[in-house]
Amino acid sequence: MNEPQKPAPVSQALPEPVLKKITFQQLAAGASEVLVEHDGQVYRLRLTRNGKLILNK
Repeated sequence: MNEPQKPAPVSQALPEPVLKKITFQQLAAGASEVLVEHDGQVYRLRLTRNGKLILNK
């Protein structure tokens, strides 16, 4: 006779990837703004005099 099939084992959840963390100073290498290209578009990431970051297309 046929034995009942066992259910497939539940897959283990993969650990969350560790995100890379860098400072704006490391990214900009001393400049106050950088150009970032993403999906064929260029964005400007700028550090203001007040220490805020602004991202413009």
